[in-house]
Amino acid sequence: MARDTHRVMPHKDGGWQVKRDGDQKASHRTDTKAEAEKLARPISQHQQTELQIHGKDGAIQRSDSHGHDPRSSKG
Repeated sequence: MARDTHRVMPHKDGGWQVKRDGDQKASHRTDTKAEAEKLARPISQHQQTELQIHGKDGAIQRSDSHGHDPRSSKG
């Protein structure tokens, strides 16, 4: 089953955006990546979604599960 995901990623017009998969528009737009991540983390925690942080090149740099983590191993 696919996880619901929020992403911090570059905005096409400059700056950074917080966007949930499937949404047409970003919920937040900031000047810096740090600001976008600071806004995205509590949203992802509250909505129990995956949070993926992207780099300027669009590649995923890190990912955090908030809520229903499907991983079954301990650690």
